[in-house]
Amino acid sequence: MRSPFQLVAYQSWGASSYVLNVGLLVAAGVLVNGPYALITTAVSAELGTHSSLAGDSQALATVTAIIDGTGSIGAAVGPLVAGVVSSGSWAAVFDMLIACDLLALLLLLRIAKTEVVKIWRERRMSSPRSVRIE
Repeated sequence: MRSPFQLVAYQSWGASSYVLNVGLLVAAGVLVNGPYALITTAVSAELGTHSSLAGDSQALATVTAIIDGTGSIGAAVGPLVAGVVSSGSWAAVFDMLIACDLLALLLLLRIAKTEVVKIWRERRMSSPRSVRIE
């Protein structure tokens, strides 16, 4: 996740030129929405393979809607909080956004670590053992 670093870059250089402003905003959109779309899709796909939802497409659709709805609530509340924080200064808004990105990164690191360890173990178990005969 490079979004916190991109937000720092936008905060520092976004006002220097129109072209740089647009470029940094596009980068912010890609770096925020891309991981969001991947996370919601991955969670829905993971839940689709869960034994408690086996064969129940309505339950899977409900869980997917809850996940997307939670993201929509965050998208609605975020600008409200930004409006309150911006009464102090715009630097405080960027600090809040950077803090939220870093919090999301910290919360996702544990899940990512678990997945990496799981993949590593699966590869280790499936790799052929070499036997040395002397």
